[in-house]
Amino acid sequence: MQLIDGKATAAAIKAEIAEEVKRIMEAGGKQPHLAAVLVGHDGGSETYVKNKVIACEQCGFKSTLIRYEEDVTEDELLACVDRLNKDKDIDGFIVQLPLPKQIDEQKIIMAIDYRKDVDGFHPINVGRMAIGLPCFISATPLGILTLLQH
Repeated sequence: MQLIDGKATAAAIKAEIAEEVKRIMEAGGKQPHLAAVLVGHDGGSETYVKNKVIACEQCGFKSTLIRYEEDVTEDELLACVDRLNKDKDIDGFIVQLPLPKQIDEQKIIMAIDYRKDVDGFHPINVGRMAIGLPCFISATPLGILTLLQH
């Protein structure tokens, strides 16, 4: 049995991405920009999003964290998703789940432009993945596959 060092693999991949971002920017390209929307103060969600911000820094990405309190309305959250969909500087974003009970998670997922759906939860991304077309893929299964391939 071979042990896989996930931390070492992740560090190597982040270094490769950072080099690619550096080359893109030196050639006059745009710095990638990831946004995260965090609602409330769930400990696990806080840690996950904090790690995304750190990973962005390590890879040379710009990151934006948008925070809402637990009492945010569905309309406010949908308006935020709409702004992020339309923001040409934002290349992709996540709306961290779970969301408070007054928010319909499926409604939020469906409102995200599938081309910016970094979580890969939008049905168009799921369908594209199923038939082998380019798309965003959910982080956990992609991470497992990447570890095995690396």
